[in-house]
Amino acid sequence: MDDNGKFDTWAILELMGHRRLAGFLTEEEHCGQSMIRLDVHDADGIVTTQFYSGAAVYCITPTTEEIARQMGARSKPAPVARYELEPPRGSYDADDADGF
Repeated sequence: MDDNGKFDTWAILELMGHRRLAGFLTEEEHCGQSMIRLDVHDADGIVTTQFYSGAAVYCITPTTEEIARQMGARSKPAPVARYELEPPRGSYDADDADGF
């Protein structure tokens, strides 16, 4: 924790819904709410940032950078899944004879 009592550490974050992530954890305010910011580092050096409400947190376990990076490399959270996106306009769809 920093001097103001806010998180500023490597940690394992467990969320309701049985999700476990690890990364660098800090606190930020967004939309008038205190939020947890988790920067997850994957094996390729890519950092994915996610924000969570404190109410979604089940457990926070401070850990070492090495352990958090190892766990982050295995979890690789993705903010959007391919199946959630519509195909780009003008792309060909075999189910649509017009191609739109």
